[in-house]
Amino acid sequence: MYSVIVVPPACARPDGQIRIGAGERLAFGRDGTGSGLTIAHEGVSRIAGEITAHHNFWLLSNLSEDQTYVVENPEGAGEHIKVAPGRVDAPVPFEFARVVLPAAGDLLTFDVWAPRHTFRSTARHGLSGTPTAPAFALDRTKRYFAVLAALCEPRLRGEPHAPLPAVEQLVERLRPAWPTVSRSAVYWNIDYLALKLRLRPAPDTAETGQRVNGKKETLVSLALRFDLVREDDLVVLAPVTSDLYG
Repeated sequence: MYSVIVVPPACARPDGQIRIGAGERLAFGRDGTGSGLTIAHEGVSRIAGEITAHHNFWLLSNLSEDQTYVVENPEGAGEHIKVAPGRVDAPVPFEFARVVLPAAGDLLTFDVWAPRHTFRSTARHGLSGTPTAPAFALDRTKRYFAVLAALCEPRLRGEPHAPLPAVEQLVERLRPAWPTVSRSAVYWNIDYLALKLRLRPAPDTAETGQRVNGKKETLVSLALRFDLVREDDLVVLAPVTSDLYG
């Protein structure tokens, strides 16, 4: 079972993603990486680094001689870590991460997802021992949860058989809370939710539109059946104040 997903540059399809399980390693660089991630740029070292997967986080080794790598949290308002040249097995805690490599005047990026992140309740109810982990680990501060809430909204509003919103409708519904939302971002988050909630992927032979519609229906069915999204969660769709975005 995979625990980390590496999304190569310009990867537009799930079959282009690289899945690695706990304890497995993935080298990346210009060449010489075997079955690893090849980044074809003259400014990237032949073997530039290595990713090691753990259950719900990953390690980054910077194998370059003189370049610092930056790992950004795309949803973290500038949150990032720096990995110095020669640093081995630097832990990366972000659920979503973007690795930035300086390369001969360019900044090259690829994404790494850690969808196995889990969360425990802090309420102990006076009992000793380890708390029970939730069946579905969702972070309500993430944009993927806002997308799930927007998907569920029509049926949460008392229309149990309402058709699910199209991607264009989701974009318009999300815009007040997420001004920079786009169609591609919504598609990305729907795909990520399917990974996060461990849904069985639709057949690759299905047409793209059918795959997306089937995925949305399955996500909403699961979310409403197990109360992953409730009506009071729709507050995540409320408009943000302008000063949050500068």
